Amino acid sequence: MCPFCYIGKRKFEEALAAFPEKDRVEVVWKSFQLNPDMVTDTSKNVKEYLAGSKGWTAEYTDQVHKQVTDMAREVGLHYDFDRAVIANSFDAHRLIQLAKSRGMGDAAEESLFRAYFTEGKNTADHDTLLALGTGIGLDARQVKEVLDGDAFAGEVKQDIYEARQIGVRGVPYFVFNDKYAVSGAQHPETFLGALTQAFSEWEPGKEKPAELPGDGASCTVDGNCD
Repeated sequence: MCPFCYIGKRKFEEALAAFPEKDRVEVVWKSFQLNPDMVTDTSKNVKEYLAGSKGWTAEYTDQVHKQVTDMAREVGLHYDFDRAVIANSFDAHRLIQLAKSRGMGDAAEESLFRAYFTEGKNTADHDTLLALGTGIGLDARQVKEVLDGDAFAGEVKQDIYEARQIGVRGVPYFVFNDKYAVSGAQHPETFLGALTQAFSEWEPGKEKPAELPGDGASCTVDGNCD
């Protein structure tokens, strides 16, 4: 639900495509909730929610979203904040964890990003998540069983715990071989440099990754996106 995560995904993908050893890189998505207490509200779009929660004027909200929309367009993405639905992301994260267990983590992320930012779908709705899950090739029965129960809730919470242990305060946040970290939707050159450095030092990682410098856009747990 952080707009910079989808943008960061595209920029990282550009860097990975240019990395000579890309076939030896495994990308693992981790769950993280900026606002775990968010209540799903289909009566408001993101613009209305932000204007109310932050006290922004409609004009300022439009200005902020235009800047983010323009940034997304630069990497080939179409954002439609007028349609985006305010939704708690916990069940969507459980779907991602199921997809990860089937080797479909990236496909699930891409599908959910598109559903939320472009298609205006309610990503907390179980029927929507079922359709998204089967759309990437997951078994409908398994998806329904997960959504109807609490499967993969532990995996989501474990990812969030691990993120806090290494000092994650905002997203996107990329960790390379448990040793180096890049915060924000950085330029592809920054990601390529991190890939190159981490790969050249491939070894058991440190407990807390060293954050590499950069000025990529991100959203923090305090509710600020810049």
